[in-house]
Amino acid sequence: MFFRLLRTAFTKGIKTKILAIVTIAFGASLAGAMLTVTLDVGDKVNKELKTYGANLMVEPQRETIPVELGGIDYNPLQGNEYIKESNLQRLKMIFWAHNIVAFAPYLEVQGNVENVDGISLIGTWFNKRIQIDTGETVVTGVKQIKPWWEVRGKWADDSNSNGDSKSNNEVMVGSKIAQRLKVVPGDTFNIRINTADGEVERNLVVSGIIEGGSEDEGRIYAPLKLVQDITGLEGKVAKVEVSALTTPENELARKAEKDKDSLTAEEFERWYCTAYVTSIAYQIEEAIPGVVAKPIRKVASSEGVILSKIQLLMALLTVTALVSSSLGISSLMTTKVLERSKEIGLMKAIGAENWQVVLLFLIEASITGLLGGLAGYGLGLGFAQIIGRNVFGTSLSMNLMVIPVVLILSMGVAVAGSLSAMKMITRLRPAEVLHGSR
Repeated sequence: MFFRLLRTAFTKGIKTKILAIVTIAFGASLAGAMLTVTLDVGDKVNKELKTYGANLMVEPQRETIPVELGGIDYNPLQGNEYIKESNLQRLKMIFWAHNIVAFAPYLEVQGNVENVDGISLIGTWFNKRIQIDTGETVVTGVKQIKPWWEVRGKWADDSNSNGDSKSNNEVMVGSKIAQRLKVVPGDTFNIRINTADGEVERNLVVSGIIEGGSEDEGRIYAPLKLVQDITGLEGKVAKVEVSALTTPENELARKAEKDKDSLTAEEFERWYCTAYVTSIAYQIEEAIPGVVAKPIRKVASSEGVILSKIQLLMALLTVTALVSSSLGISSLMTTKVLERSKEIGLMKAIGAENWQVVLLFLIEASITGLLGGLAGYGLGLGFAQIIGRNVFGTSLSMNLMVIPVVLILSMGVAVAGSLSAMKMITRLRPAEVLHGSR
């Protein structure tokens, strides 16, 4: 009898049922789209934010407190002013190696060009191909770290700066320096640099002019090998910028930053195995001896704030859509109860309890929510792909976890929207309803 009534409920008033399913489907579609985007947006947003530069700086761990006994310095960090270039491959061998998007080393000296003093000549990798001990080949350098650079001319070539006896003399000149020196791509100029072995003069070729709207416009960038040859610091770098995909910081990350020793074993494992900027920095220090990895707070904190705000906006949109659907369902179910009041009165008159009638309508609402959720998930997946392609320029991955969440939310919306109608059912008196039914 119960199932016959349930079947009849779906065969009668089919237009109202379709309208209810469509109402839930639209709310569920937005919820599904937002959930799909939220679960996949972290990496997408982080990749977009990588265009704003590195978020980690790796420097030598210099001595801070002198340790001297009997005239003998026991400080193991004395003279630790550089990082071995050969150790940089270890950045791609840490636990979060795949989150290291790019890195670029720097070695800076001051030079004189045509009586213009204090010009910074910075050795670096432009688009360097390096072989990792694991067998992996990585291409990295300032071309990946500083994608906002606009280059007139061409990028300098790293191919002749891979340990060959003759270093490449192609350089990239910042636009401000280029104006002062009155040089364009293809021109040559001499630079004089004072080193420990005396003054060194080199003839440099302008490969490209850098226009980036930053302090880089006031510098000259050269292949790392060239500056190492000039300074006599073969195989050494002064610092390394690292661009990494990170997870926004939470209480655990902030607790670890203040005092890692205060973490329990479980907390430390969870922190270590999450891509916080601080945990990646910690692993870099583990992999490369004698260095300090510091988050560039302006960039790292901005990533977390932006991502959190995007996720909050999506959550608010989802809640708004679900509440709107719930209100629509409430109106439809109230109308449905009024239309079927005589049927409800008759069921009560022949012995049906309030909870049995309510259960019938709740199951009816749940099935409606389930059907609306299935339709909404399909629509939401399509909306998510549209958002992915228009906002991030790529498709979003399908996450199966979204399906049960959307279905549960849809059924919850349908049931929540039916609560006011359920109260009407419990207050309905058979005698009053059936009195005028002739």
